[in-house]
Parts: sequence; C-alpha cells; structure tokens
Amino acid sequence: MIDFLTIGGLLGLGAGLSPGPLLTLVITETLRHGVKGGVKVALAPIVTDLPIILGAFFLLWRWADLNGLLGMMSLLGGLFVLYLAVDSFRAPGAAPPAGTGPPRSLLKGVLANALNPHPYLFWITVGAPLMLKALNLGVPALIAFLGAFYACLLGAKILLAFLVGRSRRFLAGRVYLYTLRGLGLLLGGLAWFLFRDGLKLLGWI
Repeated sequence: MIDFLTIGGLLGLGAGLSPGPLLTLVITETLRHGVKGGVKVALAPIVTDLPIILGAFFLLWRWADLNGLLGMMSLLGGLFVLYLAVDSFRAPGAAPPAGTGPPRSLLKGVLANALNPHPYLFWITVGAPLMLKALNLGVPALIAFLGAFYACLLGAKILLAFLVGRSRRFLAGRVYLYTLRGLGLLLGGLAWFLFRDGLKLLGWI
C-alpha cells in the first residue's frame, strides 16, 4: 500500500505542476481575480475526472486478464509520463498576463480540463492500470493511490495559487523552475518502471 501511496503522490505532483492548460489557468485566474479564483480552477478535476476514471477503469477491468493489453497500456503510459517529464524540463518561467473580466473561474477550469486530452490519456494509459494493480492488493491500496494522487494534484495547484497571489516574482524564480526539473527527473524514473512492467507483461524481457 505504501508503494501506491508514493506512486499516487508522485503522479499527482507531476500532474499538478506540469505545464498545461489548467496550470496556466490557475495562474491567470489568480492574477486576475485573486487566490480564490485560482483555487476554484484548481478544484476543476474533482468535477471532470470521475466520468473519465470510471470509463477507463471499467474498460480495462473487462480486459484485465489479458497481459498483452495491459503491457501495451503500460508502454503507452510510460511514453505519456516521459512526455510529462520532458515538458517539466522545457518549461520556461511564466509572465503575468494582463486584463480583467468577470470571474467564472470554476467554469473555465472545468472546460479547460474536460477539453484537454491529457486527463483522458493519463487515466487510460497510466491511472486505470495502476488502479487495477492496487485493487489486486485490496481496497485500501486503491484508496491510498487515489487519495495521494488527488491530495498532491489539488494541493500543488492550490499552493501555486497562493504563491502567485503572494508574489508574482515566484513564476520567474529559480525555485519554481528547479522544482519542475526535479519533478521531471522523478517522472523519468517512473516512466522507466512503466516501460519495464510493459515489456515484462508482453513477455519481451
């Protein structure tokens, strides 16, 4: 269970801090409407992810006895996590946007996340297979994985909203960039483990 707690937390941090539409929206809404606006955007995955998770989970649950399918999903998941790792290294500092408007932060966050292919790719290729593995150990392992993932996912974005609200210089600072690069290294290691598991399930190693 501790392993799934760690993996869930790492993936949650990766998803929470990796550059993308939702992270950008957290920043812009915080700058335009304050910390409250950024926090509302950060909470968008709670609204959008449940149908995605259920669909991906039951799709793979139906084929859970086929090692070939799970092996291919693990390899695709490794590619996706590797993509997140590379994005973390390539991320530049962000510049504060200008402009104001009526605060519809939660709606903007929901739309940004629902129309972003990353959550779908993540849950089909990475999240759902890990959920199946966790469930094989029992419901507590599954709860640990999901709990750690969303605690770190939401926590990272909410923390970023507070940091942006307190200091706009944080976005151009070295701490933010070094955090992303360190996270990129960890995600790269996780991608290697997914590749290894995929090759084992396919019987190639």
